[in-house]
Amino acid sequence: MAKLKVLFVQHLAWNWQGTPERTCKKLVTLANSPPTFNYNPLFLAARDMLVFNQPYEEIVEGIRRAVKRADVRQNLLGVLPLIRDHFASVSPDIVQSIDRRYYSIGRGLMVPFDPPLLYGVGGQLTFPWFSFWRQNPLAKERLSLFVTLVDELLADDPDLAGAKFQILDFSVPRVKGREPERELRVLDARDIPRVDDATKIEMLRIFADGYFMAEAELAGRPAAAAENREGNDSKQGDLFDDDPPAL
Repeated sequence: MAKLKVLFVQHLAWNWQGTPERTCKKLVTLANSPPTFNYNPLFLAARDMLVFNQPYEEIVEGIRRAVKRADVRQNLLGVLPLIRDHFASVSPDIVQSIDRRYYSIGRGLMVPFDPPLLYGVGGQLTFPWFSFWRQNPLAKERLSLFVTLVDELLADDPDLAGAKFQILDFSVPRVKGREPERELRVLDARDIPRVDDATKIEMLRIFADGYFMAEAELAGRPAAAAENREGNDSKQGDLFDDDPPAL
């Protein structure tokens, strides 16, 4: 029986639809046809470049050896040069990892958020968020929702509140007449509109309702049974699986 796996904050935003019914359909599709790989090796590669100054050639060779599927390996190796070039001119004074945080979206759902790292140059802290989706990266209201939620999480930590929040988008731009290749776009989160509190609450309500409808459908229960649940769910562990979907 298929069941919902982990939905981190970025996946919450990516899978959000305008109604609970559409959100449910999206989540059920995800559960029945889950991604078959993730981008964890690229997060590790970025960390190794900045924290350990590991030579680029060693990182490439490590991925070649560790990733068996040729298509996945090629996908990952196609992103590495962009990561290398972006950080080539960065000489951080400090680089540190950040502990997992959780965002409560209501009805007992605590959605995890795993910041990749934080680095500082000349007293300025930078929080880079890596978006490795090849197609359909977060945009419009989904991007605004994501940035709004991350803003709140960063504001709760005095060490992170003053950090410069950047989104590193490694997707393939939609340009006619060109071979589809990944490019890096660096988005300053300050330039992305936030959603107001009322809109945010409504968007999270839609997602939570859609989530429980999807959970009920996958379990073969009537959807109403899921809607009447209160407090923490005994099956909440399914949401925190450590294998995030790589969409």
